[in-house]
Parts: sequence; structure tokens; C-alpha cells
Amino acid sequence: MQFLVSFLNTMHNAEDRSERGATAVEYGLMVSLIAVVIIAAVSLVGTNLTAIFNYVAGQLTTP
Repeated sequence: MQFLVSFLNTMHNAEDRSERGATAVEYGLMVSLIAVVIIAAVSLVGTNLTAIFNYVAGQLTTP
């Protein structure tokens, strides 16, 4: 009986560890997706800001 209880506890703990590993992978995928979205947004906003600043600078220098 002791062996059965020990075996079941071992299997339960192994299941917890495998779920933690899967959760870590899922969080890693979410973080990488968020990073890609942030990089894309900053690229687009940066390009638009450069164009706006160049336009304003051109307007300030013309009489």
C-alpha cells in the first residue's frame, strides 16, 4: 500500500513539473509576440514622426 501511495505522489509531482514547463513555453511565446508587435509599432510611429519633423523643419526654414 505504501508503494502505491508513493507511486501516485511521484506521478502527481511529475505532472506538475510538465505543466510548469508548458506554461513557461506559453509565456515565452506570448512575450515574443508582444515584442514583435511593439517593434512594429515603434517602427511605424518612428517613420511617421521623422516625416512630420522633416515637414515642420522645412516649413520653419522657408520664408
